[in-house]
Amino acid sequence: MPLFLRACCRVLVGLGLVWAALAAAAEPLQVGSKRFTESYVLGELARQALQQGGVAAVHRQGLGNTAILAQALRSGQIDLYPEYTGTIVRELLKREAPPGAPPPTLAELNTWLAPLGLQAALPLGFNNTYALALREADAQRLGVNTLSALAALPPATAAALRPGLSHEFLVRADGWPGLQQRYGLRPAAPRALDHGLAYQALAQGQVDLIDVYSTDAQIGRLGLRVLQDDLGFFPRYDAVLLMRANLPAPALAALAPLQGRIDEAAMIAMNAAVEIDGRPFAEVAAAFLRTAAPGAAAPPAAAAPGLLALVFAPDLGRLLLQHLALVAGSVLMAVGLGVPLGVLAHRRARVGAWVMAAVGLLQTLPSLALLAFLIAWLGRIGFLPALLALFLYALLPIVRNTVAGLAGVPEGQRAAARALGLRPWTAWRCVELPQALPTLLAGISTAAVINVGTATVAAFVGAGGLGDRIVAGLAVNDTQRMLAGAIPAALLALAVQGMLALLQRLLVPAPLRGAAGPAPLSVPARAGHAGAAASRPAP
Repeated sequence: MPLFLRACCRVLVGLGLVWAALAAAAEPLQVGSKRFTESYVLGELARQALQQGGVAAVHRQGLGNTAILAQALRSGQIDLYPEYTGTIVRELLKREAPPGAPPPTLAELNTWLAPLGLQAALPLGFNNTYALALREADAQRLGVNTLSALAALPPATAAALRPGLSHEFLVRADGWPGLQQRYGLRPAAPRALDHGLAYQALAQGQVDLIDVYSTDAQIGRLGLRVLQDDLGFFPRYDAVLLMRANLPAPALAALAPLQGRIDEAAMIAMNAAVEIDGRPFAEVAAAFLRTAAPGAAAPPAAAAPGLLALVFAPDLGRLLLQHLALVAGSVLMAVGLGVPLGVLAHRRARVGAWVMAAVGLLQTLPSLALLAFLIAWLGRIGFLPALLALFLYALLPIVRNTVAGLAGVPEGQRAAARALGLRPWTAWRCVELPQALPTLLAGISTAAVINVGTATVAAFVGAGGLGDRIVAGLAVNDTQRMLAGAIPAALLALAVQGMLALLQRLLVPAPLRGAAGPAPLSVPARAGHAGAAASRPAP
């Protein structure tokens, strides 16, 4: 019998290993992208090229900035993403090239990337360098054509210029700090803007100087003057696919047709199709792959979809499920911890002061800052850090409303319970909890509605949800795309509030429903909150 059992165990272990191997083989490759138009388009090109080559792949759009994408790549959460050689050298490898030095070859880059388990492969065929741009009328008025000429402006004139620069450009080694030092630029303190909004701000006269990518479609549309980098500060930013060094050979073979196929004119045209014509990223990428095929005719441009079509696009169900998972999971976790903490805070005044201070402090942390901390702590992006952040934000209304509800129970009822000989747990369950339940459920409702809005921020770290649409719309400054995410999020908040109101009617005894419970303490606004929820229901 022991021999038989050992044989069965070996068979089961073998089957488990085979199943695990098949599951790993079936797992699709994860293609990432940053939060700007070109990265979305290139990520979609890579995904579709992989699928056409018979390799399953998914595109995780708009995961964040260079640091987040690089960490996700090194931790194995994504397998590849579009990147630029200058960014790899300056930001990832922290290498400074001497002035006038030739750019590193791909072989040199891969030698430097090898210790990180990464490789840069498949140069796509175009250079998308950083630059600064002015309105043409301002450039003519100031007589500025180069960055050196900009630096030579009189101090008063330079100080009157209002720079509006992207967040990443403001802190990158190859961005504003180094550029300002190299040229001695003296404009006023820059205003931080999302790259997708900078062109609109420039066109509306809110800023005068912005950072651009040389393949941006809006440059020609707005008639901007791109200032020449006459001292050669910016390195070449040749587009490549940055990937894990052990990417399977079939995936490399499927991506090979993209090598050298995209010149600057083609990239500008694809960016324009998204930003100006309002076409979806996937459609633009598919059109390029069709026309890039030998003998293929250019497909007619499809009309931009309307708001209703964007709201009810095929991805709505998937995004709703992701959003609900984030909200439901975080609120349930917060109830599991917040209610006991509220009971403890009510019964132990000294401990309660520390509990309330802690949960109050969590609410003041900016959403994106907390996400960045959790990503660094967990070493991963995606669902888990977003879930934990939402859980922490949901604690305050639940803890405070638990305390407020218990504080509103008349002391006479507690005394009556003790006089009847009820044990503390029985008295809490039968006397205190029913009295406090309306206020407690109001706190849960508040936490849930707030988290529906705050969960949109999860899209910045690849957790999905309706925020994906908002972030994509922000990247291309498309109000309809943003509304396609914001409208379902608002409707979801109303639905959640209605469901919790129904739950309250089912759980709260009829005599207590109309009772005016104690008002819960207000929930302070968080600095940096980027969610869409603004309404906070009263109990």
